[in-house]
Amino acid sequence: MQIEITMRALADPTRLRIMRLLSAMELAVGELAQVLGQSQPRVSRHVAILCDAGLAERHREGSWVFLRAAIGSEHSNPVGDALSRLLATAETEDQTFASICAEDRHQLATIRGAREHSAAAYFAKHADEWDQLRQLHSADQVVEEQLVAALTSTADQGTIGELLDIGTGTGRMAELFAPTADHVTALDKSPDMLRVARAKLQNLPGNAVDLVQGDFLALPFEAHRFDTVLLHQVLHFAQDPAAALAEAARVTRPGGRIAIVDFAAHNREELRDRYAHARLGFTDKAIRSLMKEAGYEPAVPVAMDEGELTVKIWLGTRLGNPAVAGQRKAAQ
Repeated sequence: MQIEITMRALADPTRLRIMRLLSAMELAVGELAQVLGQSQPRVSRHVAILCDAGLAERHREGSWVFLRAAIGSEHSNPVGDALSRLLATAETEDQTFASICAEDRHQLATIRGAREHSAAAYFAKHADEWDQLRQLHSADQVVEEQLVAALTSTADQGTIGELLDIGTGTGRMAELFAPTADHVTALDKSPDMLRVARAKLQNLPGNAVDLVQGDFLALPFEAHRFDTVLLHQVLHFAQDPAAALAEAARVTRPGGRIAIVDFAAHNREELRDRYAHARLGFTDKAIRSLMKEAGYEPAVPVAMDEGELTVKIWLGTRLGNPAVAGQRKAAQ
């Protein structure tokens, strides 16, 4: 029986410690080994047992493999919820176990510090490029305020539900919306950017944000999963924006929303070479057509034009019975 496998997996002090650590944050096997003071092969064996029992799960980012807890309220599993509460209670009631867990969490500060150092080095390498681009458009704070207002003003019961942040980059949008979302899934194709995002988000509650490596043309999620899908300064990298919108629509539940934040159409050709922009912004007509084709009903866009480049927020609502996402018009 599955419950027997589960209880055997927990019948080891090291694996109990691993589960409590994963309740605090995602960790790579090497990071777990560092905190536990054990060899990486030994920790890998413990991790394999926990994953086989369905208590933890792996996900790959480039050459790194990260672990997360597979129990807790966000997994909607009564047995998992009960085990999560049991482990938390054990830490509270068992003084010896509590002392061990407290020391393990103290060691997490070293992990957090290493991540922040790596992120700072990445920022330092690219800071001049990003600063030059920021000078061309409205201040980030202005854009963020408008985006928050646009999404939360019509949010159901004050929450934007399950949020997918496509192309999360530094993780800023995930950080911004974590307080008003039921849960945030932050996706990026670049392992380097995911490491930056992990450093930024590591002080949020362990179950608030999932970081996932993936491509916006092949999202690794089932259909109709998310209430809100966000593409913040991402669509201009798409060689085929229609395909990207079709994938976004596939994972948006009927009645859910999409928010696209990007540049209005412009003629700054140098952005193609300097920042790898595939598209020089978008017209309202183009976005409206892309949304309708993907199965969204567009809303009136919001424009911020305090800089040389105008930034726009385009919102859309997923239709309840849309045409098959990704279909091209017969004329194409």
